[in-house]
Amino acid sequence: MRMSLTRSKRRTAPTDAIDTTDSTTRAASGSRPRRPLRSAALLLAAALAGSLALSACGDDDSSDEPAAATATTFPAGSTMAKLQSAATITVGTKFDQPLFGLKNLRGEPEGFDVEIARIITDALGIPADKVKFVETVSANREPFIEQHRVDLVVATYTINDKRKQVVDFAGPYYVAGQTLMVRAGETAITGKDTLAGKKVCSVSGSTPAERIRTEAPDAELTLFDVYSKCAEALKAGQVDAVTTDNAILLGLMDRSPGTFKLVGEPFSKEPYGIGIAKGDDQFRAFINDTLEAAYTDGRYETAYKDTIGKVEPDMPTPPAVDRYTS
Repeated sequence: MRMSLTRSKRRTAPTDAIDTTDSTTRAASGSRPRRPLRSAALLLAAALAGSLALSACGDDDSSDEPAAATATTFPAGSTMAKLQSAATITVGTKFDQPLFGLKNLRGEPEGFDVEIARIITDALGIPADKVKFVETVSANREPFIEQHRVDLVVATYTINDKRKQVVDFAGPYYVAGQTLMVRAGETAITGKDTLAGKKVCSVSGSTPAERIRTEAPDAELTLFDVYSKCAEALKAGQVDAVTTDNAILLGLMDRSPGTFKLVGEPFSKEPYGIGIAKGDDQFRAFINDTLEAAYTDGRYETAYKDTIGKVEPDMPTPPAVDRYTS
């Protein structure tokens, strides 16, 4: 599926000040100079030139560009200030998650997670062509953050206490629920209580993989590094079900219309957060502030409608961010 993505308007550097040059009135050739009138004319011209210069520098109502005074200034030494000064940022996201993070035919990532990341990078004043997206699968999200290979991760990244021991989270910005996807003609599997003896696929290092061990202990768990491989295994009959967040499963269904279906009720709440380095409280507060602003000014709604909304039009109420202190 090809997504149409809406980009937030980028800030540009302020234009140079407009130079104005006053002119003088010259006496007609051969006429007798009249000093008082000439002096008055010079004073009038200077006054007009000064007025025009002030107007040119201060009245920018006719321009679509924001005034220079509105540029954000971040605390010295903060992550925000460093990223703004560098004018570049590296974002970890998934490349195989339709509707959230998917590399399209142009080789560019697209989806809801990508748009959420764009909202943050825009707020930092970083141009779109200076945002580098790096594929980050479930198993390497924490290592990429700890090793500073990425500045933040937006990758269907569930917030939980175990992960918060090594990284910090802003958000959540979306809440999904774990459920099951089966082949369209499947009738024996109707929910988690019918998985005994069935082959269930999920992704290594993911929260859904850990939860299904408890929810369906008699199921046979098969693990891959990405969910697209689970979908292919399900299509080929190598596994009987795929389990992960319903939002991700909807994306997989969108790629293969009529092939799969969801069964049973969601059996979890998966709050998706933005992963950053542990202890960077200023950066986390900045991202939370940016998310809350996007909830109210329409940017979040636009990001949703252009991605997840193509499959699930009813946008849920944005979740309250968790400004935890430890």
